[in-house]
Amino acid sequence: MTRTETYNKIVALIAQLLKTNPDTIHESSTLESLGADSLDRFEFVMKLEETFGIAINDDDAEKITTVGEATDYVQKLISK
Repeated sequence: MTRTETYNKIVALIAQLLKTNPDTIHESSTLESLGADSLDRFEFVMKLEETFGIAINDDDAEKITTVGEATDYVQKLISK
């Protein structure tokens, strides 16, 4: 899976989770800037794990702040 495919999938997940227009989501967007609260953030991490078949530890989950960082993190795990 290419980085672009990963990014597009993550944008779709966020748009669905936060019920927002995917066109408003960018690489530098934070979940908080898109209206997410701590529960949404938790659900987002669970959806990433489920969708991509990965495990994200709590420390790493806390460090992921932007859509771009989430994309890079997931891409790194699925490329192994």
